[in-house]
Amino acid sequence: MTFVQLEYLVALDTYRHFAMAAENCCVTQPTLSMQVQKLEDELGVKLFDRSKQPVVPTEIGQLIIKQARLLLRESAKIKDIVDEHRGTVAGEIRVGIIPTLAPYLLPLFLDNFIKKYPQVKLKVIELTTEQLISKLNKDLLDVGIVVTPLQDDRITEYPLFYEEFVAYLSESEKAYQKEFILSEDIDPNHLWLLEEGHCIRGQILNICELRKQNSHMRNFEYEAGSIETLKRMVEHYGGITILPELSLRDLTEKQRLQVRHFHVPTPTREVSLVMLRHHLKKSIIEAMKTEILNVIPEKMKQNISGKVIELG
Repeated sequence: MTFVQLEYLVALDTYRHFAMAAENCCVTQPTLSMQVQKLEDELGVKLFDRSKQPVVPTEIGQLIIKQARLLLRESAKIKDIVDEHRGTVAGEIRVGIIPTLAPYLLPLFLDNFIKKYPQVKLKVIELTTEQLISKLNKDLLDVGIVVTPLQDDRITEYPLFYEEFVAYLSESEKAYQKEFILSEDIDPNHLWLLEEGHCIRGQILNICELRKQNSHMRNFEYEAGSIETLKRMVEHYGGITILPELSLRDLTEKQRLQVRHFHVPTPTREVSLVMLRHHLKKSIIEAMKTEILNVIPEKMKQNISGKVIELG
């Protein structure tokens, strides 16, 4: 049994397809197939049911793959130990980030991080929280930047900051006349939401203490794919939406007139770095955490007057 065979085994479990697994491992399909077969012969058990498409692990295969992932993860820590001993911040790190954070947080710290740590190869991908956690558990990501708490025992969370929610509304809304608003000031039939799959959608519904009613204001219903689209819908069609604080940074003076803050305790979301409990690349992750905190306003680093909203 070799580490290479275990890597091929884990890749086949991840992709459930021999060709895709081989491509990911940078070998030919026959090479990968032969090594998996040799491992099965040595162990005397079938690890995959090849009669099904996609291929699936057998019952004993699932147990062995789980142990293989653990062994590979632990062996990779050897390089981490050496890097920490040398004080080196280097290597590849795969980062997942949710779409409602990416366009607002990444530009704040990425340039500094890349310049400061030229030996780090950074790969970033936008994913929903569900997709991100799935990839973390399959070792396809090293760390995620998401909204927490996740209530997942497999995941370690390191809170970074607390982001206030605000209302963004048109002049025709009654709440426009108020300096501060309450959740009950929001007409659910005038509310623009992100599509299913975004955690912020559930938080907005929790803020408003509703599950959206049938719309009487518009003769069409639209669920947006981005926060920027939500802003445009309010500006062109009226109504109201809820935005996270970082998305306000690029607003014009005219747009800022459409922002209303909530009364204390203000609805807030907790933003964290998340990773598997036995995670790797600690020095790179710690460096990233430091760079993020360097650009976050001090008032956002502690949740003093906010109420963290559940993910829904």
